[in-house]
Parts: sequence; C-alpha cells; structure tokens
Amino acid sequence: MRRIKNGHLWAVAVIAIGIMGAQIARAQTIIPDSALISSNYYYTDLIGGGIGPIAVMTGGGNANNAGDPSGRNDDGYDGPVNMGFTLNFFGTDYTQFWANNNGNVSFTGGLAQYTPTGPQGAAVPDIAPFFADVDTRNANSGVMHIRTDIPNEIIVTWDGVGYYDQNADKLDSFQLVLRGPGYTIPAGEGPIGFFYKSMQWETGDASGGSGGFGGTPAAVGFGNGAGQGEVLQGSIQSGISGIVNDTHIWFNQNLTPVPPPPSSNVPEPGSLSLLTGMGLSGAGLLFRRRRLA
Repeated sequence: MRRIKNGHLWAVAVIAIGIMGAQIARAQTIIPDSALISSNYYYTDLIGGGIGPIAVMTGGGNANNAGDPSGRNDDGYDGPVNMGFTLNFFGTDYTQFWANNNGNVSFTGGLAQYTPTGPQGAAVPDIAPFFADVDTRNANSGVMHIRTDIPNEIIVTWDGVGYYDQNADKLDSFQLVLRGPGYTIPAGEGPIGFFYKSMQWETGDASGGSGGFGGTPAAVGFGNGAGQGEVLQGSIQSGISGIVNDTHIWFNQNLTPVPPPPSSNVPEPGSLSLLTGMGLSGAGLLFRRRRLA
C-alpha cells in the first residue's frame, strides 16, 4: 500500500474510498462533453477587471504553506470564504466555501485530497472544474486567485498551474464562476461556469502519473459528499485535459448544461471588448498520500 501520512498507513481511508466508489457507480450522472463550447479565454477576459488577488492558504495537507502571501503550495486551501449570497447546491444552502488548490471548491470544509475518485468521491460537497494534483511550488507555476469584488458573483482561477511533484514543464489554466440568486444571468449563461484555456497536464506524479499523464487523471463535475454526483464525460480517463482544452460550459441551478444563445452577427459588449483587445474588432463581429518530506 503506497498511501502514507506521517509514517502511518491509511488502510481505513482506502477501504472507505472503495466503499464510496461502489456508491458512485449507482449515483453518477454523466454530462456529455458535447455540451462544451469552444473558446480560448477566461470569463474575466470578457468582463475585464482581472482574475483577482492571490489566494493565501489557511490550511490543508502537504506543504500547504498557510499564510504565505505568495500563495505557492501543495494541497492547501483558502477558507472559509464568505460568498455574500446563498448558493443552493444539491438541495442545501451554503453561504461559505473553501477554495482548494487541487482544482475544486468545497462546502462544509476544506479539501486537501489530491487524487480524484470522481468529485462525488470526496467526503465533502464540491464543485470541480479540474480536480487533480495541482502543485504551485515551482517558481514557473502560477497560483490560485479569488475575485470577490462583483456583487453576487465569485470567481476562482487556477492560472497556469503546475502539478505534483513541483513540476512546471506543463501548465493548466482554468476558472470557476459562481453566482448567487441576485445576479441577473444573461442568455446562454448560468449560475455556475467552467472556463478553460490551455490544459497541458491531467495527472500528478503521486496519482500514478508521469510527465502529467497516466495513472488517475483529473475529474470534472459536482458531488454532494455522500455518493451522488455529476461528472463530465471523460472524467478520470486519459485525455480529459484535451477534452476541456480551450472550452467553456455554463450550468443552470439543476446542474444541467446551458446551451449557447442563438448566434448573432452583433457581438455582446463584453465580447467586443475582448476582440478589440485582441485586435479583432473589425473581424465581422486520500486523503493526502502524505508525501514524506
């Protein structure tokens, strides 16, 4: 058995994951990857204002570097973060969340788990745009950011982040948008959004991977912490990074993908601003395996 924490084997944790895995098989809904919309930008590229301040860790697992203003860590989390609104998720209302370095946000507590068993395989409710073993300790890696300046909206960004063990030869860039009931949602959008730019890796070295691939790849989706969840087609399978690369997807309150609005020759104001910036305005508009130190 390979998973070790502080010199102790976590047999009970492994058994628990196995039992939960059996529950997952009976309670998992698949989101078709055909619902992904081709794009190559963050949501914040559309609205402006940047990706927000660096998330400073408050705790977590291996090398969480709590309190370090650089935000560099492995298996850390920031929270609880007050959303400023109430989010109903799997029938439960939440006003706080934890932003976890490993590609997800959770409710009721932070999540240092690094290898996904499916988002619903976590012991707490979670939303996972890309649940994988993110490690931002390498100076060439970006870090996690949290933007909270927009009323009724939270934006969490993993901007050009590396993977365990301190690898930055490949980087992933992805973003989560959460909106409260007071937000006026435009056509073709929803209260939850996943945005992906370049996605170059999908597995950390301690999840059985090598060079960012193999082993247990990343998971994308939602879980209620008790065996019920929804995952994107291709989650925890080889090639998931390629599936989500340069795409985005919005979900409604029922966690169902929102189709894009009918195409128009007139771009949305936010899109026009993005295109202008690009010079295109005239284009026709588990449980921590505790790595031993």
